[in-house]
Amino acid sequence: MKKVNQQKRFLPKIKIKKGDTVKVLSGDYKGKTGVVLEVIPAENRAIVEGIRMVSKHTKPNAKNTAGGIIKQEAPINISNLMLVVGGTPTRIGRRVEGDKIVRYSKKTLEIIK
Repeated sequence: MKKVNQQKRFLPKIKIKKGDTVKVLSGDYKGKTGVVLEVIPAENRAIVEGIRMVSKHTKPNAKNTAGGIIKQEAPINISNLMLVVGGTPTRIGRRVEGDKIVRYSKKTLEIIK
């Protein structure tokens, strides 16, 4: 009988959020920028608009009566992304401002909304 690991999985704090503009650091889409559509913390991945496009074969259904091949974005690892602030890629830090934790650009030290 196979034992199942009962420990809670540790989720790292992800500094990239939905709506951020990011630049791809490595892979086939290196150098391209896009907007984050979705973040998947459990898999440490994000879906970026126009990055890592894949073809998905679909059967006809009520929403898409013709079926066929659909191009859509696939998740990319967050370690391959860097946040773009003011037109330049920058690392992100976190600090306490009052009673809130805010993100800030390590290049310009400005707070990221």
